Formats: sequence, C-alpha cells, structure tokens
Amino acid sequence: MESRELGNSVQEVGGTAAYPAVTEERMAWLGLVLTPGLGPRRILRAIEKAGSARRLLDMPLTELEALNLPPQTAQFVYSGMARKAADEELEQMVQTGAGFLTHADDEYPMRLKEIFDAPPVLWLRGDARLLSRPSIAVVGTRHPSPYGTGMAEMLARDLSANGMLILSGMARGVDAWAHKGALAAKKPTVAVWGTGVDVIYPKENKSLAEQIIATGGAIVSEMPLGTFPAPQNFPKRNRILSGMSVGVLVVEGGEFSGTRVTARCAIEQNRDVFAVPGNVTNKNAWGPNTLIKQGAKLTATWEDVWEELPTDVRLALDAEQGIASQGESAASLFEDKALPPAEESLLRVLRHDEALQMEEILEKLEGEMSSSEIFTALFELELAGRIRQLPGKNYVKSFPAALKG
Repeated sequence: MESRELGNSVQEVGGTAAYPAVTEERMAWLGLVLTPGLGPRRILRAIEKAGSARRLLDMPLTELEALNLPPQTAQFVYSGMARKAADEELEQMVQTGAGFLTHADDEYPMRLKEIFDAPPVLWLRGDARLLSRPSIAVVGTRHPSPYGTGMAEMLARDLSANGMLILSGMARGVDAWAHKGALAAKKPTVAVWGTGVDVIYPKENKSLAEQIIATGGAIVSEMPLGTFPAPQNFPKRNRILSGMSVGVLVVEGGEFSGTRVTARCAIEQNRDVFAVPGNVTNKNAWGPNTLIKQGAKLTATWEDVWEELPTDVRLALDAEQGIASQGESAASLFEDKALPPAEESLLRVLRHDEALQMEEILEKLEGEMSSSEIFTALFELELAGRIRQLPGKNYVKSFPAALKG
C-alpha cells in the first residue's frame, strides 16, 4: 500500500512547523490511540509484538485476541473502525491546523520516551522541532501571590533568555505567568494541555494561546481533538510535563494541589526538582517548602537551575547562547542607577511579595511626601518598569529585567 501524504511531503502548521509525512503506518498509530480500551502501555506492547502498527490493523480477529486485547477492542480494530476513526481525526486536524507525532517518529521528544507510560501519539499545533530542545517545566498554584507571579515570570524569562525551553500547562496563575515570562524574553514556549489542542482552557487564556503559536511555540496534548477539560485529564497531563523536561520548577502550591502531582511524577521519572521558597505563613508555600525539605533544589535565580543541569545540556546551551564567552553578570534585585528621593522612598515601602493598596501607600508616606508627589513617583516608577500596578490600585515591586543570552 502506498504512503498517503498531506500537501507535499509534510504538513505545514502555522507556516513554521514541519511534521512527518502522513503514511499508513502513522495513521495506524493514530487509529490505535482512538480505539476504546487501549491505554499507552497496551498499545506499545501490542505494536512491539506485531512488528508494526499497520500490521496490527491488518490482523485477523483471532490474532488480535491472542494479543490479549479486550474483545470489544479487538472487534473495533478488526472491523476497520480504528482506521475510520483515524481518517476522521486527520480530516479534523487539517481543518484546525493541527498535526500529530507518533512514538516512532524522530520528532517525538526523546525524554518522553523514557517514562513508563509514554503517550503513543501527541497532538500538537505549532513547531514540532521544539520538543527535542532541553526544557524545564514551571508549575504552581492557580491562585498565586504577587510574589509567586513575579518569581514565575522572572525565572521563566531568565531561563528562556539563556536558552532553556519553558514548558507549562497554561492554567491560570503560575502556569500562565511562566509562559508570559518566556514570551517577554521573545523566546518560544510550549503549553501541554489536558484538553484537545483545539479546546482552549481556561477560555481567558485564548490570547495567550494565540501568542504562543504566533511566536513560534507549540501546544501539545495526548488527547484527541474536541476533548473537553475533564478533571481526570489534568493529572495525566502532568506526567507529560515532567517527562518532557530536564527538571520541574515549583513556584507556590498547596498541600493537595496538582503541583504536588507533577513534582511526584518528576521524582518517579528521575527528573530534577527545583522549588522557590515561600513565606511560611502563606498556605501556597507549603508545596515548595516541603519539597526543599525533602531534597529539592532551592531556587532563587536562574543560575540555581543552571548549575544543576546535566553537563552535556549545559555545555550545549552555553555554546548555543555564547554565555561563557560573554561573561554577563547575574540579575540583581537592586538597581545601581540613582533615583529621585521620592521614588527611593516609594521603593522603600513597596515589596516584591506583597501588594500595597494606594491608601496604604499614602498612609505610610504621610508627612514625608504629598499625595501629588506620590502619584507622580508611582507613574514614573511604573513607566520605568520598576513597579507593577495590580487590579484595585495595588502596587508591588517588579522583578529585575531578564538577562540577554
């Protein structure tokens, strides 16, 4: 049977990403994943015994049953329903601008192949070539403090600027800020979803998803197109985040959060775990602080991650980015440039980890500065990027600018 192709010899997604030719073997992988009653381990074992995915779809019913497939599953494959499901899914991919990778494709991320239950097929939009890059997963609570959002953005930005690919789940909170940090460094980032790659969740992150694709990043899922955000999908998604990564960086997370699940997956997969220490009075500091007590690497700057990278990864990134030869200094929370007294006073009362409301600022500086001087200083500091205004006229200090790799 001749191989079937889409377009010429590759699929083009978003004008940048090249996927392998859509052959009968690759379509057979897709059909098996869409077959009821087949999980990742059972699919990989069956293909190994059969010699190829295409051979499985052509087997007589007795041979399929001999592979210990459930009766309904064997009948689905034998009757041609698996092949039909693959054809229908491919048609939907063409319409939505998505593609797919199989476990046997060269473009499939090598680190993900190492985990116990690697997905046989990955659906994606964007640049498939990114998935082979050294990456770190940044995860955390959906309800971070200003300190948590600032640290997630700063660390993602600085690691991206120095060559690491940032992965996260694009959930609201820490995940979204990690992606924003990578985008602020003008670098691509990869979002791993617990829905189909055509189902944006949460809806409020639609613009972020569009930015990820537009800037050369990718969206990845093991779920077929149209899969809605069922709660059970997200713990499964977390093993992919950690599996694709060199390590997992935890920025705030409660005792029973999904962040803890991702950290546990990382440990089981023999990945490094990094954690940003938090204020012990903040319930979301429980996760990272406990991980640090258990041996996770305490992380305050991007260098803390960099120093723990495998030697081959670090040397490759050093060569790519030219970091070693440039000898740039580390980011600092303290600026050397002298500021006007009013701005210095404001920075003295503002914090990185806790927002102050306008009324609180006015109260703290009462007798030292007039309200008009405070308003002017706030405007100048925000314009300079030294502070951030949050909803409700709350203000926090900004974290330092990213290093240029």
